[in-house]
Amino acid sequence: MTPLRYDCRYVEGLQFTGDLAQGEWASQVWSSDFVDIEGDLKPIPTYRTRVKMAWDESYFYIGAELEEPHVWATLTEHDSVIFQDNDFEVFIDPDGDAARYFEFEINALNTTWDLFLPKAYRDQGSADNSWETYAKTKVTVHGTLNNPDDLDEGWTVEIAFPWECFSEGGMPVPPVAGDVWRVNFSRVEWDIAVVDGSYAKIPNRPEHNWVWTPQGVVDMHQPEMWGFVQFVR
Repeated sequence: MTPLRYDCRYVEGLQFTGDLAQGEWASQVWSSDFVDIEGDLKPIPTYRTRVKMAWDESYFYIGAELEEPHVWATLTEHDSVIFQDNDFEVFIDPDGDAARYFEFEINALNTTWDLFLPKAYRDQGSADNSWETYAKTKVTVHGTLNNPDDLDEGWTVEIAFPWECFSEGGMPVPPVAGDVWRVNFSRVEWDIAVVDGSYAKIPNRPEHNWVWTPQGVVDMHQPEMWGFVQFVR
């Protein structure tokens, strides 16, 4: 199972518009569609997910498109355990040493959770929840949030990470053209039902984990399996 690659192109004047087909976003290339975290061992995900990336001297930009007929979210407090809702997640290991890496999660209410891991959980690491990205984020719901009476198209996420937040990652920031970082993305999707007019997770069903480049196991904390993102100009 070979990690995927992406050329992350330099931009000027990128704006958050809620539409990843407009402005500077329009000229950035989509990733391949997400697959199950275990790869070919599992079926193709029910709903499409894909990402774009870009950079400038100030920020690492990520745009994600999540197809979803029922957009819902409940968590509103920063640094909540966001994957208890459907979410979009970013994992970044700047120097690719499988340690000193970063995790960021966001739900459809634009509630975020950011963590720094000095080393992976498998190496007896523990997450530092005090780490803050101070990222700029925008969520756009293409439909109606938390309304089971209609069908939605999905939601988009736009993130601008300031380079300074990755200063502990073992690589100079901002990067220079040619630098390669290890990056992956995950989408957590729960099976839901409508109960008394509201969405509810179906009990005793595990979540679906859909990712850009597969891990081979149900564990995002295998940084050697993350993709290769090269910064180009």
